[in-house]
Amino acid sequence: MARYGRPLSFSERRGSQLSEDMTLNTGTMGGSNLSDKLPQLVGHIRGPPTPSMTTPAPDFDQQVTGSPPPPPTPAASPGPSHGQLDWSDAADDEDFFLAKVRQHFKMCSGPQRTRILGDLLNLCTSQQLSFVHQFVSPLLKKDPFTSLPDELCLRVLSFIDDPKVLARASQVSRRWRDLLADDMTWKNLCVKHDYGRTLTELSDSQRDPHFPDGDTPPLNNHITDGNPRLGHPSHPTALALSRTEGSAMSSTSDTPVILRPKIKSYKSHFKQRYLVEAAWKSGGTHVTRHITQEGGVVTSLHLTPKYIIVALDNAKIHVFDAEGNPLRTLQGHVMGVWAMVPWDDILVSGGCDRDVRVWDLTTGACLHTLRGHTSTVRCLKMSDSRTAISGSRDTTLRIWDIREGVCRNVLVGHGASVRCLEIHGDIVVSGSYDTMAKVWSISEGRCIQTLQGHFSQIYAIAFDGKRVVTGSLDTNVRIWDPHTAECLAILQGHTSLVGQLQMRGDMLVTGGSDGSVRVWSLEKMCPIHRLAAHDNSVTSLQFDDTRVVSGGSDGRVKIWDLKTGYLVRELIAQGEAVWRVAFEDEKCVALALRQGRTIMEVWSFSPPPEEEFTAYDRQLSLQQRSLLPDTPPRPMSAVQLDFRSAQQAVAGSSRGSSSTQDVDMRDAGPSTAPLQGGSQTFFHDD
Repeated sequence: MARYGRPLSFSERRGSQLSEDMTLNTGTMGGSNLSDKLPQLVGHIRGPPTPSMTTPAPDFDQQVTGSPPPPPTPAASPGPSHGQLDWSDAADDEDFFLAKVRQHFKMCSGPQRTRILGDLLNLCTSQQLSFVHQFVSPLLKKDPFTSLPDELCLRVLSFIDDPKVLARASQVSRRWRDLLADDMTWKNLCVKHDYGRTLTELSDSQRDPHFPDGDTPPLNNHITDGNPRLGHPSHPTALALSRTEGSAMSSTSDTPVILRPKIKSYKSHFKQRYLVEAAWKSGGTHVTRHITQEGGVVTSLHLTPKYIIVALDNAKIHVFDAEGNPLRTLQGHVMGVWAMVPWDDILVSGGCDRDVRVWDLTTGACLHTLRGHTSTVRCLKMSDSRTAISGSRDTTLRIWDIREGVCRNVLVGHGASVRCLEIHGDIVVSGSYDTMAKVWSISEGRCIQTLQGHFSQIYAIAFDGKRVVTGSLDTNVRIWDPHTAECLAILQGHTSLVGQLQMRGDMLVTGGSDGSVRVWSLEKMCPIHRLAAHDNSVTSLQFDDTRVVSGGSDGRVKIWDLKTGYLVRELIAQGEAVWRVAFEDEKCVALALRQGRTIMEVWSFSPPPEEEFTAYDRQLSLQQRSLLPDTPPRPMSAVQLDFRSAQQAVAGSSRGSSSTQDVDMRDAGPSTAPLQGGSQTFFHDD
């Protein structure tokens, strides 16, 4: 009778039921039937888990089969599925009684609460225990970032190299968002993605604000035949200087001074670069301008922060603003313009009329007409703000003082037309149809070295101060030491004229009349990528640290990934021919022949301004909430808002680059509370 003095526990009741079932089965079935039935009975009447018994996880089948469990996601943990209990069918006395029970439970001590809960759980069925498990499990989850110190949390985050994962993680709670606001995390991500910071983001203590008299920092992105060079206005360093926000020239001194620029955080820098890269891959906006009603050959194209300058073989030079709107047409040459070079608001041009002209781009006036060449001026470069060097079919190079309008020196030595030239410091190198390249001293006006080895005319040349690269009609590319005139390497692979060259660090990209583009390593002197780029000659070529942009006589402009060699996209696929292509970080300009007309397409890959991002996200948030009116507000996916939507916003915006500003995040509640409000996204701090 003592057994009936207290209520049976849950395990005892389950044990007695098992004994009765086994007794019944023993009397009516054989041993084999019992052994078959026993696992089913045990599985059916399994009791609650004890401390020595492991509870199978929801992915138990995956663990048994050996499949790895899914990786954890930094998304906010979902609330209990039965968090809101249904009391609609409860009687009045039941509600009153339970209210008393809750009040009593609140007043109990810890051990008393434990005993009450233990007795209640012993009275529960399997279904009720399953409900308790589902209800309690989410409440037992703990955010490790609330317990670990900041240093360990940031160390964990440093192993994440996917910005989408970080964007999702920032939506978990305020604590996660604060951790991801640390600039070191984004600095590491910039390094992993090769998003190097330019002088635009550096303080004035990291640069020399003073320049020698007459050597003001060049404010143009000088690109001619895809051959920008180090230390020249086309180099990204010079371009960054020219685009520095808040920079200005001192009006009280003759010595120009660059004021302190606005410093951007690594987070803002990564945001800008990521959105621009996304637009290069699948977005961007463009405008089309008709240059001539009849077909004309575009001989030269230049981009500067202020101008887009186009020269044609019809003796005209067209000047557009940075957005592609026409400003003025420079007329003065009698015949085709075959070479030009800008410097700030000054333009130097030369052509078939044998004249070299100096123009003021702000007014369109011709400042000087420099005469001396006896044949077509074929190439032009500037070594500083007052010195221009021209190469001509009369076999000579001339050094001009464009401020005084006089010829300072004549470089004589080539035996045929001077086709191309490059400058670095006081040294100019020239390539000629006489199959030779020569190294000249600008200050001394004499030839230092003669680079001889090609079997046919030289059409392209590049020079970085340490190496000279020449491309020839003999299909070879040769690497030279300008100090010793030694040929360091012969790069073979092209099957026709190599007319396009660009060198950048230890990378060299060449384009030939065979339609192929080849990427070479100058460190190992071997090819990296062989790109079957065009069906006809490569007419224009340029590359940076990320991409290669090529234009061909087949009327196509293609963008290639520099690291992988894969085709990213075709920017222009319809046309009769592409004359010239030039690009910078957020802009690309292509001159092509289409339906018998010379047209210019200006592509912009700049993300929209910050206020447009915010407005777009808020509009999207309202649209999504209207589709789900009964759903409680939850933080929206940062991936959807910050990347996909921003990319769509880039595709629908034609404005210039945005001016980002980092501000502190508003109070978002407790440190472990999920962020509320779909309009707040990770990349757009309100």
